Amino acid sequence: MTVMVPSTTPATSSQAPPIPSIIPDLPVPPGRQALDSALHQLGRAADLLGLDDGLRAMLATPRRSLMVAVPVRREDGSVRVVRGYRVQHNVSRGPAKGGIRFHPATDLNEVTALAMWMTWKCALVNLPYGGAKGGVAVDPAALTARELERLTRRYVNEILPLIGPEQDIPAPDVGTDEQTMAWIMDTYSVKAGYSVPGIVTGKPPVLGGSLGLAGATALGVQIATLAALDGRDPEGVTVAVQGFGKVGALTARSLAAAGCRIVAVSDATGAVTDPSGLDVGALLEHHAEAGGVRGYPRADALSHDELLELDVDVLVPAALEGAIHAGNASRIRAGLVVEGANGPTTPEADRVLSDAGITVVPDILANAGGVIVSYLEWVQNTQACSWSSGEVERRLRELMRDAFGEVREAAAQRGISLRDAAHMIGVGRVAEAHRVRGLYP
Repeated sequence: MTVMVPSTTPATSSQAPPIPSIIPDLPVPPGRQALDSALHQLGRAADLLGLDDGLRAMLATPRRSLMVAVPVRREDGSVRVVRGYRVQHNVSRGPAKGGIRFHPATDLNEVTALAMWMTWKCALVNLPYGGAKGGVAVDPAALTARELERLTRRYVNEILPLIGPEQDIPAPDVGTDEQTMAWIMDTYSVKAGYSVPGIVTGKPPVLGGSLGLAGATALGVQIATLAALDGRDPEGVTVAVQGFGKVGALTARSLAAAGCRIVAVSDATGAVTDPSGLDVGALLEHHAEAGGVRGYPRADALSHDELLELDVDVLVPAALEGAIHAGNASRIRAGLVVEGANGPTTPEADRVLSDAGITVVPDILANAGGVIVSYLEWVQNTQACSWSSGEVERRLRELMRDAFGEVREAAAQRGISLRDAAHMIGVGRVAEAHRVRGLYP
């Protein structure tokens, strides 16, 4: 896949060359909006940095893209074939790093966008990684545990030529977890003939997983939120969290522990609100028992759209891409948006929020806690050592605060948004790595 970012034309314009659809029966692939957003952001950063057309093309083009067929034997003996992907966007600063998601809407465009964002994210927080992402177009909830294991192991076999502890290190994402990573580690290790804990991060601690990784993304969101409040006492700060999954639920708990008042949350089942503040612990128990937030008896129901439009201090979009778009951006009333998800705000919505004076802490900064602790896990695995949860958290906080300070300073000096500043720093570091390494042969 070759995608050009012209020096004078935004990537989302009609002049940008088309990207072929890999799903012929759909007019617009589900992930195309995410890729358009990623290319638009790259184009803005390239303009700020004054990059030439050749370097723009290299940064916009994935280094490797693999699309595989993954046959799965069902419990009734039938075989279902699903599509899987692994994209390594850039490896100029180190081995590729990125999660694997199991979601029915996953396609090559989405995975490419997520890999690109991971490249900038790793560079922004100064990790020696490039960006990658993987995915399988399947609903994990529709599979039994044995079917899910067979799917995971077969997918790993198909992408085996691309992954390795010094080549490409997967991690959990939407629809995957510690157990998925354990299956991946075992499958790779069986092929290698010995245990290779560094092949994945996000493993159970018994297999070399790092202490503190489970809530790392959420803690990073909390750190970014409190930093963006710029010294304001978090006590009484009202927060709405869109998405009550692995990131959103722990973010709500983390912000509540810091003193913020969580007034609304949502997930796929519905949304609930209590202006006086939700009991996040009780809501987590209800979610575990009922399978979602819907029906929580100690709060009022509201629609997903109403949650996004609540008059709160902080809105945390922590679900999937494109939640805030041109159709609803003008109704966002939060003074601060902190992106827990990847790509939750489209470029059109970004302009609307900026014009309204709403500060947005971008995803590549706000949700970088997960990849930071993934890196710390990988370091522990490769060095055969183990750190305490306190040491892991100390290093996470240090890297997040340093990155936030750099972004805020660059934004103030250049008079640009936090998003533009974050991408300028991340893209700039990757571009510099390209320049220093040169072009072979």
